[in-house]
Amino acid sequence: MANKFGLGRGLAELGASRGALPDISLLAPTERVVVRQIPLAQIGANPDQPRKTFSESELSDLAASIREKGVLQPILLRSVSGRPHMYEIVAGERRFRASKIAGLTEIPALIKSMDDNNAAEIALIENVQRENLNPIEEANAYKKLMECCDYELSDVARLIGKSDSYIRNMLRLTALPESVQNLVGQGELSASHARTIAVAENPEELAHKIIAEKLSVAATDKMVKSAPRSKQTRNHTQNTIDSSVVRDIESRVRAALGVSVKLTERRGGAGQITLSFSTRTQLHELVEKLTK
Repeated sequence: MANKFGLGRGLAELGASRGALPDISLLAPTERVVVRQIPLAQIGANPDQPRKTFSESELSDLAASIREKGVLQPILLRSVSGRPHMYEIVAGERRFRASKIAGLTEIPALIKSMDDNNAAEIALIENVQRENLNPIEEANAYKKLMECCDYELSDVARLIGKSDSYIRNMLRLTALPESVQNLVGQGELSASHARTIAVAENPEELAHKIIAEKLSVAATDKMVKSAPRSKQTRNHTQNTIDSSVVRDIESRVRAALGVSVKLTERRGGAGQITLSFSTRTQLHELVEKLTK
């Protein structure tokens, strides 16, 4: 069976081949690996980088190490156009930031051609491998992969080497109010507590109660079961389209347009229909059918 992922490998396989320079394992076996010194001024951060917070003390420590020993592992870049910089970071933003602090003007880098989806996959895997993401960053990264790369929950689970239930539980964090997500990101509320109150009607109130009273996860679960549930959660559960109906809709659209079709339902009844073409000719035929 063909691998669905543009990256071509799951987390477990990547982990086995990391060695001293893990980024090199992200390149296909047939690609030539060339490490180049790239001016920092030509490099920009990835706006979709899963990791949003960087510890100042950790960056300072890494900068001190870089001053003494240099950058021991190259970062991974891709070429971009129409932006102030020539290259965008795919993996290694922490090393990039620390190199700036250390006063370097160049950094060793591998440059690989890839699209947005491939870059998102690699950025997520690199961060998960290094355990650099807080729970909210991790959950939002999984959600973005599903939305941007048209992945099912099971696809993401295979990609990073986790169970379906693990991904499902992490995704529950993305439904929380921003204020509660901030508490988790700052370490004031555990991810386990946050997942438990995600289905409640008043998660923000419950979050502050948990912190103030230092409630255990078991006590929180008992409290949530006796509290009103979120209408959004109820509606999503009650209104989910039956899988047989989804297959029927996909089949009818596929027959009408002649291309691969995927229907994805989101919370609250929203969703999207994705049409995939395999050749430019098929694209033009699809456009003709849609615009008639």
